[in-house]
Amino acid sequence: MKQIMLLTVIVILVPFLVITILVKNNTLLFSYDTNKQDMVRIKRETTGQIDTVPFEEYVKGVLAGEVPTSFHIEALKAQAVAARSYAMKKIEDNTATDYDVVDTVSNQVYMDDAQLKEKWKDQYDEKMKIIESAVNETKGEYLEYDGKVAQAFFFSTSAGKTENSEEVFQSALPYLRSVDSSWDQEVSPVFQQDYQFSVHDFYQKLGLPYKETVQFQVTKQTSTGRVKEVNIDGTVLKASDISSKLGLRSTFFTFEQIGSNIHMTTKGYGHGVGMSQYGAQAMALKGSTYDQILKHYYQGVQIKKK
Repeated sequence: MKQIMLLTVIVILVPFLVITILVKNNTLLFSYDTNKQDMVRIKRETTGQIDTVPFEEYVKGVLAGEVPTSFHIEALKAQAVAARSYAMKKIEDNTATDYDVVDTVSNQVYMDDAQLKEKWKDQYDEKMKIIESAVNETKGEYLEYDGKVAQAFFFSTSAGKTENSEEVFQSALPYLRSVDSSWDQEVSPVFQQDYQFSVHDFYQKLGLPYKETVQFQVTKQTSTGRVKEVNIDGTVLKASDISSKLGLRSTFFTFEQIGSNIHMTTKGYGHGVGMSQYGAQAMALKGSTYDQILKHYYQGVQIKKK
């Protein structure tokens, strides 16, 4: 009679690896499992493939994918800690799934070594040294609040202030409070963007019936002035849906109809919660250290090391 018994005789722990000993028909078998806190399972959105990479290598790929290497080293270090914290939280939350993160802005942009060599070409070695410095100088560091890994959301550019988490997402997190980030406009190339649509295209993109004159009314805003909800000709739409369908950089927008054209202007780039990447760059250029940057954008957190 075939039996498989899991013996608790020996469990050998070595860095990044757990070896479980099994016995089947008097034969020793070894099962290897990676330590989930030291490996990251990344789903590639274009192919659906799931890659498993060492944690700190993943952080390097995120840092390289998210911000330019021309950023100040303190801003890069702040991003490295935020990216590490974000990944730790995702790993913690996704134990029952077959991947931890996706490789796009849906989570964090991640680029592997082959992609970076293609992107940077003959500058690869020079740029990778910058990335490695920022990651190595903060190795293992993450953000903690009240004994738990913080949800370290971040985005490109604010419209002048960051947002309270509950005004954009569902949860009110005490460390994700609206803070000043007025310095973004001094350094960000994407602080403001103008858009123009024909009235016909505007309605078509939003999936609404055409009318010659658009009745457009903002019905809900956040405390900073970011748009949350709009009434268009009697139809209520979420600002996030409008932004997505029209390809806008943020929901901090204005609207004006001039004749047969719609003019819209956005300020900022991204959801507005957590750390502004260009805000971090501006702070670093003004002399702030990475821990000062992090503690400004994530109120009340502590920087821990795993």
